[in-house]
Amino acid sequence: MKRLPNLDPLRFLLATFVLIFHLPQLCRNQGLPYYDGLPLFHKGTPAVYMFFTLSGFLIIRLIYKEKVAESFSIQDFYMRRILRIFPLYFLIVFFGFAFYNFLLPLFNIPFERNYNIVEGLLMCIFFLPNVFGGMYEPGGILEILWSIGIEEQFYLLIAPLLFFVPKTNVLKVLLILLTGYFVLFHVDVFPFLKKYSFVYFFLFFGGIIAILEEKNKLEFLKRSSFISATICILTGLYFTTNLFNFENIWISNLVTGILFGFFIHTISFNNKNVVITNKWLHNFGKISYGIYMYHGIALNIVVFIFLKITKVFNLNDIVTILLINVSTFILTLIFAHISYTYYETYFLKKKNKFRK
Repeated sequence: MKRLPNLDPLRFLLATFVLIFHLPQLCRNQGLPYYDGLPLFHKGTPAVYMFFTLSGFLIIRLIYKEKVAESFSIQDFYMRRILRIFPLYFLIVFFGFAFYNFLLPLFNIPFERNYNIVEGLLMCIFFLPNVFGGMYEPGGILEILWSIGIEEQFYLLIAPLLFFVPKTNVLKVLLILLTGYFVLFHVDVFPFLKKYSFVYFFLFFGGIIAILEEKNKLEFLKRSSFISATICILTGLYFTTNLFNFENIWISNLVTGILFGFFIHTISFNNKNVVITNKWLHNFGKISYGIYMYHGIALNIVVFIFLKITKVFNLNDIVTILLINVSTFILTLIFAHISYTYYETYFLKKKNKFRK
C-alpha cells in the first residue's frame, strides 16, 4: 500500500513530546534541576492519544481496503502486527524487570518494588501493561508500555470483528462501537476503564475518519484550504497552549478525538501538496517506535550520570538542564537507530511474507 505523506515526521514529533514530558519528571524526582514551564512540556499524554488515533486510522483503513479487495486474512494481519510490535516490546519488558529488580539493587540504588515479579511479567506478557502500571507504578521504563498494551488489546478486538462484518456495514458498526464505548467509558459504570486508560475510542475515531475517506465522504475537506489550515492551526494550539484544557472529560476526549482524526486526514490527503520531504525527519519517524520505547532507558542513564557529575562539579542549573535534555535526546536517537537497523529490521523484512 502506498505510504501516506507526512506521517513519519508526525510520529517523530509525537515521540518527542512524550520524551520532553517524562524528562523533567524524573529530574524533579531525583533532585536535579529541570524545566517544564511551557505547555508543550505537558503534552505527553495527548501525544499518545494522537498515536492511538493514527494507529486506528492506518490499521482500520488497511483492513477495510483488504476487505474491499477480498484479501483480508486475520492470520496475516496478526503476523504483521507481531513482527512489528513484539520484538521491541518484549525486549523492553524483560529489560525493565531486570533493571528494577536486579540491576538497581546491584548498584545499591533504592527503588521501591511493591509487586510480585511473576504477576507483573504475566500481566505484561498477556497484554495488560496498562493495568500493571496503574496498580503498582513499577517504574518509568515499564510504565510507558501501557500504550502498547492498549494497541495490542484493540488489535485483538478489531481484526476478528471486522472480519465478520460485511464491508458495506463497516462504517455503521464502527460508529455504533464508538458511540457505545465512548458513553460506557465516561459514565463510570466500569471505573476501571478510566483507571487503567482503556481509551479505545481514540482508535475508533481514527478508523472512522479512514473509512469516510475511503468512501469519498470527505471530499469537501479537500476543496477547502481554509478548513485544512484551521485544523492544523487548532492542532498546533492544542499542543502549545492550554486552550484545550477542558475540565469536563467528556468534552475533552470528544474534541481531542475529532480534532486528531481530522488533523491526520488533513496532512495525509488534503495537504495541498504541502509534503515534508526532509530525509532526517522521515528517518527519525521510521524509528519513532524505538524513540518511544528506549527514551525511558536513555533518561535513566543520563540522570544517573548527572547525579554523579553534580556531586563533583558545581554546574549552573541552566547548563545542567540543557546538557540533560540534549544528552537524553541524542542517546535515545542512538538507541533507536541501532535497534531499528540491527534488530527490528530483521523482523520487519519478514512482514512481506504476510502481505497479499
